[in-house]
Parts: sequence; C-alpha cells; structure tokens
Amino acid sequence: MSQDTYVNVVPTAAHATETVTRLRATFQTGHTKPLAWRKQQLRALRTLLTEHQEVFEQALHTDLGKSATESYVMEIGFLVAEIDHTLRHLDRWLRPSRVSVPLSLMPARASTVREPLGTVLIIAPWNYPLNLALAPLIGALAAGNCVVLKPSEVAPATSAVLAHWLPRVLDPQAVAVVEGGVPETTALLDQRFDHIFYTGNGTVGRIVMAAAARHLTPVTLELGGKSPALVEPGADLATAARRIAWGKFMNAGQTCVAPDYVLAIGEAGTEMEAHLTDAIREMYGPDPARSNDYGRIINERHFDRVAGLLKDGRTVVGGDHDRDARYIAPTVLADVDPDSAVMREEIFGPILPIVRVPDLDAAIAFITGRDKPLALYAFTASKSSKRRLIAETSSGGLAFGVPTAQLAVPGLPFGGVGESGMGRYHGSHSLDTFSHTKSVLDKPLQPDTLRVTYPPYTRRKDRVLRRIM
Repeated sequence: MSQDTYVNVVPTAAHATETVTRLRATFQTGHTKPLAWRKQQLRALRTLLTEHQEVFEQALHTDLGKSATESYVMEIGFLVAEIDHTLRHLDRWLRPSRVSVPLSLMPARASTVREPLGTVLIIAPWNYPLNLALAPLIGALAAGNCVVLKPSEVAPATSAVLAHWLPRVLDPQAVAVVEGGVPETTALLDQRFDHIFYTGNGTVGRIVMAAAARHLTPVTLELGGKSPALVEPGADLATAARRIAWGKFMNAGQTCVAPDYVLAIGEAGTEMEAHLTDAIREMYGPDPARSNDYGRIINERHFDRVAGLLKDGRTVVGGDHDRDARYIAPTVLADVDPDSAVMREEIFGPILPIVRVPDLDAAIAFITGRDKPLALYAFTASKSSKRRLIAETSSGGLAFGVPTAQLAVPGLPFGGVGESGMGRYHGSHSLDTFSHTKSVLDKPLQPDTLRVTYPPYTRRKDRVLRRIM
C-alpha cells in the first residue's frame, strides 16, 4: 500500500469521549488481563514492524529525512528488541512476589501482585515518531491495559501509517489511534484516564500535568533539557569526538538524549575542535547536504528556531543552512557565552557548542547550577572523576564513554528528573509504570493470634506486645 493512500481522519471532541468510553468498557470486562492476550498483542506488533518495515522507513524518511539504516537501528530494530526482551521475561515479571511477614502477624502470608491500571493515554512526539509512540505502547500492552495512542501531527507521514496499521493488527476493542493536533489532544486530555504518558517539552508537559490533576490521574513526563558531554584531558579525545558527533548529529540533532553541549576541561576544548571537525567529515563527508545518512529539520518553524542559534559563538565547522531544504549542517561552536541563547534553551538541532571550564570542580558546579539534565555523558580516564560525577551530580541517566546508548540496555530505566521529567520506562520499568503493584495479605482466622492486641490491655499483654513489635 503506498503512503499517499493513507487518509487522516480528524476526530471531534465527541469522538474522543466515545473512544475512551468504549475502551473503558472493554477493560471492565477483563478482556485485556489474560497473559495470552498480552503476548498476542506484542507478537502482532512485532510482526507489523518486521513485515512492513519498508513502509515505516519511507514514512520516517518523508518526515525527517532519515536513512533506512538509521530508521531501523534507532526505531524499528530498537522496538523489535524491546518486544523480544518483554516477551522473554513477562511471565517472571508478572509472578506474585513474596514479602516477609513480621512475627507479630504470624501465621500469615504477604505478597505483591501487578495489576493493569485501566485505560491509558500515550502522547508521542515527532522526533522519533515511531519509537517513542510504540515503546510506551509495548509496556502498556504487556501490563494489560487499554490504550489510546496520540501520534504527533508534526510527523504526519508516520502518524498516518500508525493510524492505518495499528487498528488492523492490534485488538481494536482495546487499542485506538487518535490523530490530530492541539484541539484533538485537548479533547483527549479532558477525558478521565488511568495514566497519561507524555513525551515532549516542558511547556506542554505542564499542560498535560494540569489536565491530569483534574482527575487525579498519574502521569509520566519524558521531557528533555541540556545534556552535557563532559570531556577531560587524558581521555582518548579522538574516539570521544567520534562518539559525541554520532550521538549529537543522528536525526539532525533532534534527539532528547543527544549531547547538547561539550563541557571541556582545560586544553581538551582546543583538541575537541579539531577532533569534532574530523569526525563530522568522516561520517558525513565534506558536504553533509549530499550525505544519504544525514537527516533534516522536521519543519520550517523548528528550522527558524534552530538557525537563530547559529549566531552565538565562533563557528568551528558547519554553519551552512537552507530553509527550503530544511537543512542545517552539523555545526560546532566555540567561544560560547554560557549565558547566550544557545546555552539557555535545549538546542534540539545539529548545533554543538563547546564551553570551557578550568577543572572538574568548575565542571560539576556548572552542571549542578543548572536544571537537572535528562542525561550526563562523561569522557574521562580517571576513576576518581567517575566516582565524583556519580556522587555529586544528578541527571536522568549517566553514561561514561558513550552517548545515547543507555537506551539500548533494556534493564536500565529511562526517564528524567526535575525539569527533564518524571517517571521511567523500558523493560520491567515499563511494567512498573503501567501497573499498580497491589499488596496482598492473607492471615487465617484460626488460630486468632491477634487476641493479644485486642483491648482491654493488661500488663501481660503490654509486655508481650513490646517484645514482639
């Protein structure tokens, strides 16, 4: 089926109400709770991704200029691996977990069991419009929920593909895709959900949280921020530069966990200028505009915002841009004022400033003096520096020697802290997010060992209670 045959159906507020009401009715029947149903949904999603990957690759190229390889590695293949990991461990994750019981309550048994929350809303962003729509969906389905998925209208090709295929391969009684923009999202947020999962920016995150508060709905906010890449003298700076350039310029810098700026200690700043220049040319050639592996800015509005940051600092490499093509070259800036615009806001584009500090103390002060980032990357050969960064900084995640790769470890939770978000997911942590962990206590009626706790209290009872409590 060619992409131009997909039709966007713009829902109304009444449609949002009907959709949520229908899914809530489905959940009440217990339809989504059996383990067999959950696994069937995950397998169907896996089959969709593997058998129709060219359709998704085409949509991602249309929206963001992504190469087929990047689309597979960062979106399709990532999701397949997440599904496989979930299927491999789901039985164990869902087993009741025994908990010890204090002597004062014996004989008794205690355990925790996971139960699905109900009907959840997933609002996806545009920068990884497939990955960041379906990765939360995997967790929500594995936990046994009904799901309303709202893809981003800013990535219309991918949104249309999801709206077309998901109702055809997943259970339409339990999963619905709602397309549209602000009015449609607002209509959905007016509904009562059992959880809302939002990926995007802090401004909209506050709107989502305020809407959720009306119904006391729990939220997961996956936001962003300025993730530093700290570089210390003594590290292999050539390799560090290649890895930073790879993490920064994939998807034309439109990655929430991309290194936002290089925080260079001492003379590492001068060396990184040369190494980053070499790394960019090695990956994208002398003219990145002609590279099949370099993406484009999502639209003109975002292009204008990012291009406006090019004036800050000294251009080391790059700086070329073409609005009609939505192209901004991989750019490195030096001599950047820490208070300039490029250092005040999340760049979310292919501009990499270098900020110099004299030592690790100054670097840590720089990091902790700003909002807590979604990720902190450090390139250092010093075990002492690593210990200090673990102990003295706070971030959603911390990675040494490589950027963005923490997302590829299913056992690691992914999420922010403070301004970079709240909540976590991936692997078993997705199950935690989309489940309620219910406590279960089972104490037989006989023998009635609680009689010692009943009034009236005697001296003997008091002595016994003080000994066993």
